[in-house]
Amino acid sequence: MTAPATPPASDPSDLVVDRRAEERTVTGLLDDLRGDPATRVLVVHGDAAPLTADGRLELLAVDAVPVDAEWAFLGRAADGSAVLLAAFGASAPAPVSGSWGALRTIAGSLPAGEASLLVTAVSLARWLIDSPFCPACGARTDERDAGWSRKCPSCGRQHFPRTDPAVIVAVTRVDDPDLLLLGSNALWDDNRYSCFAGFAEAGESLEDAVAREVGEEAGVVVADVEYRGSQGWPYPRSLMLGFRATATVPTDAQADGEEILDVRWFTRAEIAAGLAGESELRLPGPASIAHRLILEWLAEAR
Repeated sequence: MTAPATPPASDPSDLVVDRRAEERTVTGLLDDLRGDPATRVLVVHGDAAPLTADGRLELLAVDAVPVDAEWAFLGRAADGSAVLLAAFGASAPAPVSGSWGALRTIAGSLPAGEASLLVTAVSLARWLIDSPFCPACGARTDERDAGWSRKCPSCGRQHFPRTDPAVIVAVTRVDDPDLLLLGSNALWDDNRYSCFAGFAEAGESLEDAVAREVGEEAGVVVADVEYRGSQGWPYPRSLMLGFRATATVPTDAQADGEEILDVRWFTRAEIAAGLAGESELRLPGPASIAHRLILEWLAEAR
């Protein structure tokens, strides 16, 4: 994940995996690596992965994983050993025993390398599980490129994991940069607020998507749209592109009443209290780019 705010301090034990995309075309790669005793496996069950006792990702030996998984090559660790994905659908029984953690819950507490690996693994796992058929002709496809593409034996089309661009934006005021506009989605519980977000539409620039989404959801016109960072987010298959923007007429802020039920201008003190758990305000968790956009704004207090 690419964080728009200050990254966490490096962890010497962090698992950083080089994707080694050039290896994916090697014939028989997955079979060969499953036979290598040095290979480690990240198991994904829905959007969750096994955890060690201290809350880190637990990578398993190949023979500890059921063979009926969807397999893919994730890359190589610093010591040269291969890291494979073994994917199981959320409705399947847990493939191995032990403690599990969902991406939404644990990614914010993992070292950067492990968080990035988990996002990649969940994203690829969902595609492998959910998209076995050709969208053009309906035939069952064959996996290629060590799990990173599919080839249709009927119509010959090649398919790749889908990624949908979505914008997310922290909105400030032109007359008072110490206020932040957040919205409460109709699907959320009471007192939960976050940045405004939505998918970019066909033929639309990211800047136009920011202006449209904020206008639709919060009723304000924005200017000074500035890119701040990005994050892969497999819910369902998004690339979240973070922005900062300024409301030119902040008094126009009004929820659309359908997707967003409430919008509010929050002070830095209110945001700080919410992040610290000292008020009823509930804000995005540390796994999300929304959390980092809010933290970045909060750190600018004068």
